[in-house]
Amino acid sequence: METKSNSNSDVNAKWDACLDLTARRVVYSSLGGAFAGLLFFRSPVTRWASIAFGAGIGIGSAYTDCSRLFDASSSSTSATLSAPKTTTETSVSQAAEE
Repeated sequence: METKSNSNSDVNAKWDACLDLTARRVVYSSLGGAFAGLLFFRSPVTRWASIAFGAGIGIGSAYTDCSRLFDASSSSTSATLSAPKTTTETSVSQAAEE
């Protein structure tokens, strides 16, 4: 029974983290778009467009990080990016074949 409650709390923690991350990124990106719109554009339409563009960037980056968080293995508590694993042996063997 404990494993079910642990997995339930793990999913709840991930959702809480994703909602917090999404809210912060949308707000900060929208504020960045508003500042850029005030700085670079005169027309209200382009200012609103820059705010919408900033909000879209915030939503997209939050979605990407949340999908990484949910796709991470259950044993790790945080999602980390890992570089593709390449070994010198494969590059050496490919060079030897040529």
